[in-house]
Amino acid sequence: MTKYFFMISTDPDVDPRKCAVAIACAAEAVTSGNEVEVFFASHAVQLLQGQFIDGLDDRVGMPSGTCRTMMETLIEGAKIACSTGSQAVVGVTPDNAAEVLMDPDGLVWSGPPGVVAMSATADVVLSF
Repeated sequence: MTKYFFMISTDPDVDPRKCAVAIACAAEAVTSGNEVEVFFASHAVQLLQGQFIDGLDDRVGMPSGTCRTMMETLIEGAKIACSTGSQAVVGVTPDNAAEVLMDPDGLVWSGPPGVVAMSATADVVLSF
């Protein structure tokens, strides 16, 4: 088993297709039985929002529900972390996360120390 670390920081409003590819690759790593850690930063933290992820399929030309299914795979099989500061920029905090995010209970809130720690223990590091 390989340990993968995915850093996703692309703004989905700028390059939604790259974000969908990032989620697809991370989900594939989980499905293939690997240990996976994913850190969402910058405006990519929006991908953790249920309403936002539901709208991504249309923007990238995928069948309805595809991106949500991939995110659910990550929620079930990966360690997911996000930038506390980036979440604040888009109006999400630990206090209101349950109203906005797909899985606020399993989410690790962090910043650069989390990125460094997670990437330092990975066999493979991918950045999108």
